[in-house]
Amino acid sequence: MLVLPDSLLQSFLHEDVPYGDLTTGLLAIGAEPARIGFVARTPLQLCGVEEAARLIQLAGGDAAPLRRSGEWCEPGVPVLEGQGRAETVIAAWKVAQTLIETASGIATAVRHIRDAAERGGGAAVACTRKSAPGTRALALKAVQAGGGIAHRLGLSDSILVFPEHCAFLDEAPAATVRRLKAACPERRVVVEAATRDDALIWAEAGADVLQLEKFPPEAVAEIAHFLAGMASPPLLAAAGGVNEGNACAYAQAGAQLLVTSAPYWAKPAEIQVRIGRA
Repeated sequence: MLVLPDSLLQSFLHEDVPYGDLTTGLLAIGAEPARIGFVARTPLQLCGVEEAARLIQLAGGDAAPLRRSGEWCEPGVPVLEGQGRAETVIAAWKVAQTLIETASGIATAVRHIRDAAERGGGAAVACTRKSAPGTRALALKAVQAGGGIAHRLGLSDSILVFPEHCAFLDEAPAATVRRLKAACPERRVVVEAATRDDALIWAEAGADVLQLEKFPPEAVAEIAHFLAGMASPPLLAAAGGVNEGNACAYAQAGAQLLVTSAPYWAKPAEIQVRIGRA
């Protein structure tokens, strides 16, 4: 699973403690030996515990995860312990806590969508690149921890033809698909369709994946029924408004991939932090 680099973690620490900890310094407690423990307060799909431990280490302390990213944790389960000088433990405290809570909230939301899709017969859950700018690495790890996959890491790694691209094209869809496959034969051609007619046109044109944007489940089922008669039907991806509440219906309708950004806005998980003398 992805591990965030030290350079990124150090930037998190610098953002929160740019010129030292004024309160700890004024209290003159920085040299006191301290311990810190992180415990799941709510049921959660854990993520970011490795990075939280590394944050404590980068601040000058010592820490080790007690659980791994991707594990399900019930309330009361300890996930991380650390120790060091009070100034180092306190410096890393909130950054590490917020990182675990944010990442675990995303991972938990992905887990719930995946579970809902399983109840509908199963479909892969892919999260878009629409995480808040600057958070993509952490968001991707959280998606993986929740059992999901990345829809696209960015514009450089996949072919996805939007209607906005088509506004500049003066050729038939079949010609576009042939040209893309010839130019980049190792990649699948994904096309977003906003209407039933567009979906059928691109399916006949040879698109490998149809991304059905904001189609209700019954419309996805209609497209799936039509494509069942094709020799090599494209994979169907439901996108736009996919969440835990409708994932089951989309899977039942025949969507093989659920594309969503909903987990990025999920409520953070809750982690209790205990700090005391070592």
